[in-house]
Amino acid sequence: MKNHENLDMHLVINIAQQALTLYQYDKKIAQYAVSTAKNGIGSQQDSGCTPLGEHVIAQKIGGNAPINAVFVGRVPTGEIYDDALGKQYPERDWILSRILWLSGLEEGYNKGCNAQGGCDTYQRYIYIHGTPDTEPMGVARSHGCVRMRNDDIVALFAQVKEGTPVSIVAA
Repeated sequence: MKNHENLDMHLVINIAQQALTLYQYDKKIAQYAVSTAKNGIGSQQDSGCTPLGEHVIAQKIGGNAPINAVFVGRVPTGEIYDDALGKQYPERDWILSRILWLSGLEEGYNKGCNAQGGCDTYQRYIYIHGTPDTEPMGVARSHGCVRMRNDDIVALFAQVKEGTPVSIVAA
């Protein structure tokens, strides 16, 4: 029998509502405003879209990092995001505080390849992660990832495990 602790929690990310809901035994225990891809829904490599379908949290990264810690390539840089740093590097796509790295479960849809090429959520580096608090939530603005407020991603990170199911739905 698999570790049942991973089965009691699951996440549903609703693109239309720009919301992430945490369920425990099918009871809603938390809901957070998020920001998904400005390019819309899709799973192809380099599309800048948020993939639909069934996923799991493959890796949890940054559990001991301070809030607003800056990550590049999933490694903390030692920087702590603030407005001055944001103004210094306006072109950066900020990944802050915590990373929940997603892996797709549906071959040819969000895992592996299909006729159009790569469609693998994990290989596309699709995360649930923190973003500067100046970024709007409830508005599709990301490059494919699911952005959250830093306090929210820290709270969510503490409640989920690697292997937690994540469903990303259009509506």
